[in-house]
Amino acid sequence: MDWAFLFEITLTGLASGGLYALAALAFVLVYKATKVVNLAIGEMLMIGAYLFFAFAASFALPIWLAVLGAMLGAGLLGAVIERTMIRPLLGEPPISAFMVTVGLASILVGVVEIIWSADQRRLPEFMPSTPVMIGDAFLAPKVAYGALTAIVLIALVLLLFRFWRGGVALRATASDQGAAYMMGINVPRVFSLAWVASAMIAAVSGIIVGAIGGISSSMGIFGLSVLVVVIVGGLDSVLGALVAGLLIGLIEALAGAYLGGEYKLLATFIALVVVLMVRPYGLFGTHEIERL
Repeated sequence: MDWAFLFEITLTGLASGGLYALAALAFVLVYKATKVVNLAIGEMLMIGAYLFFAFAASFALPIWLAVLGAMLGAGLLGAVIERTMIRPLLGEPPISAFMVTVGLASILVGVVEIIWSADQRRLPEFMPSTPVMIGDAFLAPKVAYGALTAIVLIALVLLLFRFWRGGVALRATASDQGAAYMMGINVPRVFSLAWVASAMIAAVSGIIVGAIGGISSSMGIFGLSVLVVVIVGGLDSVLGALVAGLLIGLIEALAGAYLGGEYKLLATFIALVVVLMVRPYGLFGTHEIERL
C-alpha cells in the first residue's frame, strides 16, 4: 500500500470534513434552538456565496468588506425567514415548518437564477496560492486554507456560545424552552438569534465552498452532504456535527480515491445507514428527538 498517498488523501478528507462541520454547525444551531429541520441550509450557503460575489465582483469592494457584507446580508435574510415563515408556525406540527424550508430552498434557487442566471461563476481569488506541504503530502491551497478558516470560525462560535450572554440564552432555550421562559429569557428573540447566527455561519461556509469549486444555482446540493453529516452526528449535537463532518469528509475522500468519484455519495449514504442501524439517533444525538 502507498502510505504516502493514503496520508495525503486522509488530510484532504479531513480538510473537506472541516467545511462539512462548519455547515453542519449552522444546521444544528437552528435545530437545537427551534426544533426546525432546515432543509434549505444548502441554499442559504449558496445565497451567502452569491452575496459575496455581488459585493466583491460587481461592486469591487475589498475582500474583507465583501465577506462582512455577505454575512450581514445573510443574517438579515435569516431574521426575515424566522420572523415571516417560521415564527407563525410555532405550536404547529413539525412537518409544517419542515415543508416551509423545502419551499424556501426552491425560492432561493429561483431568486439566484433570476438575478444571476444558472451559469456557473468563479469567485474572485482571495486565498493564498502557495502549495501547502505537510511532510511529503500535498494539500490543495484552497482546501487547506478553507479548512483552517472553518476551524477558526468553529472555535470562535463555540467560545461565543460558551461565554457570550446571547450564547448562554441560546443554550438555555435549546435545553428547555419552558424553563427559559420562566427565567425571563425572550425565547422568540433567541429563535431569531439562532436563525441569524446560522445564516451568517452558512454564508462563510458558502464563500469557502464557492472559492474552491465555483458557484452556481445548483451548489445547494452541498446541503445534501451536510444533512448526512448532521444525521450521522445527531441532529441536536454540536459535537456530533464536528465529529461527523470529519468522518464523512474522510469517507468521501477515501471512496473517491480508491473507488472513483462516482462512489463518493454512495459511500456516505452507506455510512449513514450503518450508523443509524447501530445508533438510530446518531452518534451523539439525544433519544428525545422526534424524527419526521
